[in-house]
Amino acid sequence: MSLRKAAQTLAKPLGGVLRAPAQVLNRSYSAVAEARAVLKNELDGIRAAGTWKAERIITSTQGPQINVDGSSGSILNFCANNYLGLSSHPEVVQGGIDALKSHGAGLSSVRFICGTQDLHKNLEQKLAQFHEREDCILYASCFDANAGLFEVLLGPDDAVLSDELNHASIIDGIRLCRAKRMRYKHMDLSDLEAKLKESQSSRMRLVVTDGVFSMDGDVAPLQGICDLAEQYGAMVFIDECHATGFLGARGRGTDELLGVMDRVQIVNSTLGKALGGAAGGYTVGPKPLIDLLRQRSRPYLFSNSLPPPVVGSATKAVELLLASNEIAQSMTAKTMRFRNKMTEAGFTIGGSAHPICPVMLGDARLASVMSDDMLKLGIYVIGFSYPVVPKGKARIRVQISAAHTDEDIDRCVDAFIQTGRKHGVVS
Repeated sequence: MSLRKAAQTLAKPLGGVLRAPAQVLNRSYSAVAEARAVLKNELDGIRAAGTWKAERIITSTQGPQINVDGSSGSILNFCANNYLGLSSHPEVVQGGIDALKSHGAGLSSVRFICGTQDLHKNLEQKLAQFHEREDCILYASCFDANAGLFEVLLGPDDAVLSDELNHASIIDGIRLCRAKRMRYKHMDLSDLEAKLKESQSSRMRLVVTDGVFSMDGDVAPLQGICDLAEQYGAMVFIDECHATGFLGARGRGTDELLGVMDRVQIVNSTLGKALGGAAGGYTVGPKPLIDLLRQRSRPYLFSNSLPPPVVGSATKAVELLLASNEIAQSMTAKTMRFRNKMTEAGFTIGGSAHPICPVMLGDARLASVMSDDMLKLGIYVIGFSYPVVPKGKARIRVQISAAHTDEDIDRCVDAFIQTGRKHGVVS
């Protein structure tokens, strides 16, 4: 073979290799274009259904009165989880500042490597004291606490019995465990008992429920749940995100409200609502369980520690509640003022006696449009629709805070009446 022919022979496969990246790049562009088209169709469908969730931009601290980009003047906020008004409480804010100065902005580590400070252990001790449980473990969020519990506690020989309307984080957490999964009808004790009978061959059984269901503000029947659990040898878990700090005589939560603190074995809750509103979640319960979670709970093991300023502000919030129940006790009268006035005006309000006051409208587009009109009247509320709530159950969820005055509540009701008449909801 001549030198020229040999060179030509070698060049053919080499040319193919050199052209390959362009072909691969074209295929990549095609895949991205196809994905964009799929995503666009999904987004268009959300907009067409009237369930698009726009994010309004707040330009002030969180509180009963806020500033909103695009709106003039102060706006009354009636949709935050700031139940006790502690998000901007001077002592809570100062607690965060002090921790920032003394312990830094963050740990750059997970807890078990070099991410545990005395601040973390102090807050865990205070939360265990607050809930009257043996021990506590902190997480980056209560979503993480729910994601990290069930797969550690329950195995294939166990069963978990979950209320069908439990929070998404509970549902996702249960999906991660290998236990037999059973759903009982919402707050239906007869169905729960049937599931308990059905699962009697399991090694351990855990009844799982929200203490308060966040979309409707209804309170789980914990006395009946605990009765059944004890009758059939099961344990009880509650998620207290919408109860910690303000339900019960001392604000300890649903289990205190219903007199079952010593009958509920495991409690998950959040620092991101009533307890300062920054971030973080936790599990309180038996010390052996907390010890095991520190060894095996994946969200705990593989997430950075809570930042010191968050820990400092949450610690101050818990200290305020340990020292006095005055803030927690102020919630009832304000909640009932709003509920009674709205009912008298002709609105349907879901739940009962909880600061979550869902104004039931049914239609997703109506909920969205009415919330926009409320903002024009100086009231910040948000419409909730599918998939956050079931189809046909759209509502505007109002949340009462201890920081609201009677005048704030009355102004909110007046705005609802004006907007409701405009859209034919009330006469």
